[in-house]
Amino acid sequence: MTAPLVFENVPLGRNGKLTTIEIPEHETVAVLGDEDSGVDRLGGWALGLERPPRGSARVFGTVVADLPDRERLAFRRRLGYLPAGEGLLQNLSLGDNVALPLRFGSEASSREIEGRVRVMLAAVRITDAAGRRPAAVHEEERRRAAFARAMAFDPPLLVLEQPFDGLTARSAAELLELARGGAMEGGARRAILITGQDLPALIQHRLERVYRVGRDGVLEHESA
Repeated sequence: MTAPLVFENVPLGRNGKLTTIEIPEHETVAVLGDEDSGVDRLGGWALGLERPPRGSARVFGTVVADLPDRERLAFRRRLGYLPAGEGLLQNLSLGDNVALPLRFGSEASSREIEGRVRVMLAAVRITDAAGRRPAAVHEEERRRAAFARAMAFDPPLLVLEQPFDGLTARSAAELLELARGGAMEGGARRAILITGQDLPALIQHRLERVYRVGRDGVLEHESA
């Protein structure tokens, strides 16, 4: 069976060492490394925002970067994305930020979108802040909105970049379990790739696998 996400022979580390990383079904995998490691590029490669200089990134067996623009946008419904720094639009409320991918990436009616947004806002517990803009709320509320937006389509795969910045360990654990989508036979309902420099200790043991990329590009397994 095709893994949800595979990076095959992509260059990591200062020396561009070719590395293969697989994100299996039902697993949460973290790939950590400092700013020279190249892990911050994995999300963009997965979404097809850019191509790796060597190798390939395949989502459910498809190189998203090879798809025409319209097909690429449609395909991304299967891949939720939380960029580093949240990526919220400052001129929109938190609720409108969550609704944005649904409005531009689906044919759902306004009523259906509003219903889905209400569900997601309640799930991440920011219903009361939904009408405020990002600058008017605190960092945890912005982070919760970014999680809700990433999960708006209920995708089977999530790519989360530095997702726990600004969160307490307890809130990070809560949102990770929500992102995993509940348990099923074989593991969590969603596959998740987490990238960043470090993880809260409370989070690390909840993941199936944790890797660290050294500056030389060598992928080392850390205890999860």
